[in-house]
Amino acid sequence: MKIPFVLLFSTLLCSTMLLVNCQGTMDIKTAQYYTNGHQLYSVHCANCHGDKGEGLGMLYPPLTDPDYLIRNRETLPGIIQYGMHEEIIVSGNIYNMQMPANPQLSAIEIAYILTYVTNSFGNKSGVFSEEEVLDGLRKTQKQATLQE
Repeated sequence: MKIPFVLLFSTLLCSTMLLVNCQGTMDIKTAQYYTNGHQLYSVHCANCHGDKGEGLGMLYPPLTDPDYLIRNRETLPGIIQYGMHEEIIVSGNIYNMQMPANPQLSAIEIAYILTYVTNSFGNKSGVFSEEEVLDGLRKTQKQATLQE
């Protein structure tokens, strides 16, 4: 018995739609954050860190070191929001150029950028939630207050 092409096609189409609809919301959220983050990265970060996260010589660090990003995940939101004024070591190289603050960025925009950065350039670290960014910003503020 031959299956009519229309029946076969509609079965395949329904199966595909079911598979797409069964994707986790995290996958959709990651895609949304990644896309928005790419746009924001292009405007706010690429000038210094490069279109491919390669950095700028010994002036600005690359964003391609997953170990640095993982070890510093909690402080990354504060680095974006408040800037960075101390020396850091990334991929075995020392960087001491100041990173300017980005106070105009909201927590969700920082989450978008960090999701993009931590899932690009060879990195795979999942979504940065808005709550995680807010928590990181609070901790950074608290540390800055203690140092004053």
